[in-house]
Amino acid sequence: MAYAAGVDVGSTQTKAVIINEDKKIVGRSLIDTGANVVRAAEGSYADALKQAKLREEEVEFVVGTGYGRYRITFGNTQVTEISCHGRGAVHMFPGTRTALDMGGQDTKAISVSETGEIVDFCMNDKCAAGTGRFLGAAASALDIPLDDLGSTALSHKKPVRISTTCTVFAESEVLSWLGKGKKVEDILWGVHQSIASRSIGLLRRVGIEDELTFTGGVTRNVAVIAALEERLERKLNVSEDSHYMGALGAALFALDHILASRAPRNSVEA
Repeated sequence: MAYAAGVDVGSTQTKAVIINEDKKIVGRSLIDTGANVVRAAEGSYADALKQAKLREEEVEFVVGTGYGRYRITFGNTQVTEISCHGRGAVHMFPGTRTALDMGGQDTKAISVSETGEIVDFCMNDKCAAGTGRFLGAAASALDIPLDDLGSTALSHKKPVRISTTCTVFAESEVLSWLGKGKKVEDILWGVHQSIASRSIGLLRRVGIEDELTFTGGVTRNVAVIAALEERLERKLNVSEDSHYMGALGAALFALDHILASRAPRNSVEA
């Protein structure tokens, strides 16, 4: 049995996934990236190996992805996160034709073929508004744990409209609404609606096709999912492993390399 791995070093968190040659996930890990990218990559990979009960030498090929992919010292090669998220999305949800990857610092809309190849893509090119960082600014302003934002926002009654297009000013606008007596949950739903609106703008630039798969760290936020589904008037493909989609796609590319390297030997034997 061959094993392949993908390590996705993101701006906020680092993910590692190990798969077998049947394309089944046998180990996964998620840790904060922190200031030391090399250490984050090594730590996440070590945790995934431990979960898979494998030794490092048993993994034949490792592909790195994410903004820190060139700092993965043990990786064999690198693939862009756009390609990896597209590949991972189609593997997990075969009907995927559009993917939305929302991470800590950027959001990407991706159009993919039935084989997971990238047809078109675009990403936020101005600032971090409409990303996980935007949510972080709101959480900081309201002194609410980031993990509680989504569930709190879903209890809204009269949402406010967040008009700022800049993460730097998001905190000021949130505090302004708070000073006007608006409820926290109503402010937060406004924040989530703002993120959904900007994301849909990106999606329209590549074309919104059925099915649409949501990937990246922000998939853990239930209110972002709800806001997107409300505006799009459709359900999104989301799974418990959506956070790992980039690392999964990287692992699939690694497995491609392993299987391709066997082909000449197999043909000779035949």
